[in-house]
Amino acid sequence: MDNQKRLDDMMPREIVEALDEYIIGQEDAKKLIAVAIRNRVRRKRLSDEMKVEVTPKNIIMIGPTGVGKTEIARRIARLANAPFIKVEATKYTEVGYVGRDVESMVRDLMGASVSLVREEMFKANEALVEDKIEEKLLDLIIPAIDEEKKESDVQIIDVRNSMRNLLRSGALEEREVEMSVPQSMKVSGVGVFGAPGQEGLELGNIFQDINNMFSASGKNGRKRKVSVKRAREILREQELDKLVDNDKVIDEAKTRCEEMGIIFIDEIDKIASRGSANNADVSREGVQRDILPIVEGTKVSTKWGVIDTTNILFIAAGAFSISKPSDLIPELQGRFPLRVELKDLKSEDFYRILVEPNNAIVKQYKALLETEGVELEFTDEALHHIAEIAEKANTSADNIGARRLHTVMEKLLEDLSFNADAKKGERVVIDASYVDTALGDIVENQDLTRYIL
Repeated sequence: MDNQKRLDDMMPREIVEALDEYIIGQEDAKKLIAVAIRNRVRRKRLSDEMKVEVTPKNIIMIGPTGVGKTEIARRIARLANAPFIKVEATKYTEVGYVGRDVESMVRDLMGASVSLVREEMFKANEALVEDKIEEKLLDLIIPAIDEEKKESDVQIIDVRNSMRNLLRSGALEEREVEMSVPQSMKVSGVGVFGAPGQEGLELGNIFQDINNMFSASGKNGRKRKVSVKRAREILREQELDKLVDNDKVIDEAKTRCEEMGIIFIDEIDKIASRGSANNADVSREGVQRDILPIVEGTKVSTKWGVIDTTNILFIAAGAFSISKPSDLIPELQGRFPLRVELKDLKSEDFYRILVEPNNAIVKQYKALLETEGVELEFTDEALHHIAEIAEKANTSADNIGARRLHTVMEKLLEDLSFNADAKKGERVVIDASYVDTALGDIVENQDLTRYIL
């Protein structure tokens, strides 16, 4: 069952449970987001007459950096299998308004949607082309045999089968082959891969590389030397491109963009005016007024057609440490009716972040050092100590939320990471005394804490 069908069957409580696998705490924010997403599923089941009356309830998340605002939005987009982009509100406030066109956020979302749908279609058809790719790779690996030197058919088959076995075993991945790359072939189809704001679309870089190769070749293509691994990637995209209907991609992407798209506007507090009439506040208010029609619902022209923004979900976020949501213009406030404040992280939260999520920081460092043959183990006492240090550092310096853990862990494991080769095959236990030895002086000196942690 794919992600979209799975989400359609999930109630808000189940959505929160899915978010709990990656995000610690912030129950109020997760509940609000879960209900907003579930309401989008419910809307799809309404009659056409009622559906046009129901629009997304946009959300403002308030809280300091590093408490999970962006991660909640990103995870919910993946769970919904929905197009998602993150934009910075400050991108539109540069001197002389030379920042990006506000409508570009919608174009980026549509670009991400096309990439998402196209990648899904590639995966659905990938099994159909593997045999073709293998035969073409064998043709590239085995040099052509002149008619005069041609051996018997049996010998040729034996050579091909031997090479096939080596190819399947991965022994030939780094071997170079010469292949022709035609300029006329457009692997990216509609040319959207690498569009600004995309999250996690790894195929984009591959397609961009291939297009660069195409543009450098002549009209009929030219021979280029590439590794077997790279040749496989090129051949795969060539074959898959033949199977994917670009018109169907764009139609599906447009529907998904308009009905399920999510635009995350970060640092919205930076464009809130504070009641004065200076140039900076006038500029900020101007940006708000430019964003307003996008959020209200308008039609934006893109290279894939006109996109209606009425049902796109907008999630805004900001620290609002100096300004407050009421400093936004009233019209924009009205378009973000749902607000939730994310809480500062305490030592208990830091401890849970270290060990509980699927992508927990401790699991990451263990995996990294395991690649060097070093077995890393943390005692429970040490983890609690690290969590307390992170909380203290956030209190004595700027509060950067969970990001403080990365700073603390890097400093804690600095020497071990540097000398990992000398400890290959060893088991290293990080206990409370190890933490005190590595970080004790820094923690005791407030100035050092401020500048190092």
